[in-house]
Amino acid sequence: MMNNEPIIQIKNLSRSFGDILAVDRVSFVINPGEVFGLLGPNGAGKTTTVRMLAALLEPTSGEAYVAGFQIGKEDQKIRRKIGLLPEAPGLYDALTAEQNLAFYGAMYGVEEISRQIKHYLEFLGLWNRRHEPVATFSKGMRQKLAIARALLHEPEVLFLDEPTSGLDPQAARLVREFIAGLKGEGRTIILCTHNLEEADRLCDRVAFVNGHLVALDSPKVLRRKIFGRKVVFHLVEAKTEFTQVVEPFDFVSEVQVVENKILASVEDPEKNNPEVIRALVEEGAEIQFVGELRRRLEDVYLELMKSAEGSNNG
Repeated sequence: MMNNEPIIQIKNLSRSFGDILAVDRVSFVINPGEVFGLLGPNGAGKTTTVRMLAALLEPTSGEAYVAGFQIGKEDQKIRRKIGLLPEAPGLYDALTAEQNLAFYGAMYGVEEISRQIKHYLEFLGLWNRRHEPVATFSKGMRQKLAIARALLHEPEVLFLDEPTSGLDPQAARLVREFIAGLKGEGRTIILCTHNLEEADRLCDRVAFVNGHLVALDSPKVLRRKIFGRKVVFHLVEAKTEFTQVVEPFDFVSEVQVVENKILASVEDPEKNNPEVIRALVEEGAEIQFVGELRRRLEDVYLELMKSAEGSNNG
């Protein structure tokens, strides 16, 4: 479904459990072929949102459309369009890996099921273990098998809830590479994770939620919105008077010297850096190299959650 229409549309979606409001009037759209991250603390409503979009949980109010079908009204059609990797894989321990996939494939009416099983088990490194009962599998192997199960029917939309949780670094890397490969195929992926480095690496856009929607944009844009852009000028010797050269520019703010570095918030580094460099060199500065201070997505997360808690307390 590669077109200009959003593949997921959410309008004022809410879900309550008794007196507890888990998801509060969330609205956003997800585009075809996008890797979209849902980020937030435990209890923020991420899994509840996914369960509603996967037609497993009815919303209390609001509406949402997945692949053109409305949740609550066309749930069966939605389930055929999506794949879901829940946080707990829920596999049948007594069955082999191949039998698990064959069972789910039959439920979805997958054509050429044997070919599909072989394709995904080979890719995920489980083909040689296909005849072994899942009870003998490690957590990482179970996770990879659950991913294969979610993809057997070639869904348009894939929901992944903590896909690398508890995996060793090698297995986690394989899963991340697999997700990147699926993105390359144009698959739409909704990723719930506490691994912010993973989200930063994989996601086109991220939504920070804490019951309600706190912020939504690409990691790059969110970093710039919250922290601006800070350039680091590495010098042989950073003299205090060099700050007086940098400060007068109207596109510069927050200039400081740290060891042999000058740190400056620059409005548009690509455009403005050459002018600053020329001024420093004319003043006698010996510049070794120039870089940009890169904030982690974790910094963005902490800043947004702090602001959200402040607003709630206010």
